[in-house]
Amino acid sequence: MSDVRTRFAPSPTGYLHLGGLRTALYTYLFARNNNGAFILRIEDTDQEREVPGAVELIYQSMREAGLTYDEGPDVGGAYGPYIQTQRRDLYLPYALQLIETGAAYPCFCTKEELQERRDAATARGEQFKYDKHCLHIPRDEAKRRMQSGEPFVIRQNVPATGVAGFEDALFGHVEVACETLDDNVLIKADGLPTYNFANVVDDHLMAITHVMRGTEYLSSTPKYNLLYEAFGWQAPIYVHLPVVMKDATRKLSKRYGDPSFEDLLAQGFVKEAILNFIALLGWCPKEEREFFTLPELVEAFDLDGLSKSPAIFNMEKLVWFNSEYIKKMDFETYLRTATPWFEQALAGRGVDYRCLAELMHGRTEVFNRVPDMVRFLAELPAYEVELYTHKKMKTDPAVALTALTLARPALAALPTFDEEPLKECLMALAESNGLKTGQMMWPVRVALSGLASTPGGATEIAYLLGKEESLRRIDLALQKLSA
Repeated sequence: MSDVRTRFAPSPTGYLHLGGLRTALYTYLFARNNNGAFILRIEDTDQEREVPGAVELIYQSMREAGLTYDEGPDVGGAYGPYIQTQRRDLYLPYALQLIETGAAYPCFCTKEELQERRDAATARGEQFKYDKHCLHIPRDEAKRRMQSGEPFVIRQNVPATGVAGFEDALFGHVEVACETLDDNVLIKADGLPTYNFANVVDDHLMAITHVMRGTEYLSSTPKYNLLYEAFGWQAPIYVHLPVVMKDATRKLSKRYGDPSFEDLLAQGFVKEAILNFIALLGWCPKEEREFFTLPELVEAFDLDGLSKSPAIFNMEKLVWFNSEYIKKMDFETYLRTATPWFEQALAGRGVDYRCLAELMHGRTEVFNRVPDMVRFLAELPAYEVELYTHKKMKTDPAVALTALTLARPALAALPTFDEEPLKECLMALAESNGLKTGQMMWPVRVALSGLASTPGGATEIAYLLGKEESLRRIDLALQKLSA
């Protein structure tokens, strides 16, 4: 294989959505697996859809994902500029070249004229396709009108008969009848190229060897190949990737509020987990395994593992992936990552975050769920006395009243409120009063937390709350049980 050069070419229309992230990831993996170059190009010719600041968001997302590119707008390279609006002067000469060879032509039809023909086609029950009206304008007249300043676009002259096709690395030979193809606009009235034209010119000038993109471009790629043929250029190898679906009926889309890469990071998903999960949406490794680091993905990735079928984005599976990555975190990394989330619920409470992190490490699925899981330490939730009933622990409100009545003075008398003395105190108290361990620990746990499920048991919670708050909550429990 000749030197591989791949590109990821997003439009700056907002945050990097997960389908785009997967395309970027696969493109990166293929380049690195083949010791090739990975290029970032910003395709911003559709100025109406551009979102301010979106280019910077793309840079940020690529950095956060660890998808380091060899060439790009912010790193330079021999084939720049890498932003299409900064290359605008490059495209018109190529379009004029196509006019000279008959592969394109200027079109002077106004928006109103085109809309009238579109409405007429709709009235006839037909799909509108440009009728090559301006193709028949004599060349000298067309040139004069162009030079006079009359608004015009440049359209591709698609053959009226025959077929146009290409070879796809995943889908094989794809072809369509030329009569079904429209004469796409190549250069708009504002002088900027359309995506359909700019990506062809840029891929050629940047020596791109492989193009990975979504299957939504399968139907338009034959038109791109007609342009390659018109110029006498070698077309790249295409790899059209199946779409990522929200479910069996709907494509994953920013338009419907589906999360972007940045959204997931903000929610407390681990970037490594996201990338690992995304990699498996449409690609199956030869090894029977699910967990890969980025370097391991580079080593394992190949085109043979790609699927033609759409992939379903399963949030529950991503959450599971994320929980497994969190469990594998070293403790200090977990503590550092969890602390801001602890702060959301517990700022100023004096809670021992290190101890809390030890309790939460194996229970954390996504970091944005942490504040709700620990908020009981800041504020005792409302609860009913029925919570003291637990068949396995052999407790009920009456047993709980007895246990807490015994526990209150014993805990108040402790000189230190650390976990070990707390545990020894409650265990000894249960034994000396003929109670099972659960009959003491469960009531204390409920009284301190107001919850059926908590990170840690009675003694850990008591330590985290401190003596004063623990006794206050036990007093409230005694009042509730005595009412």
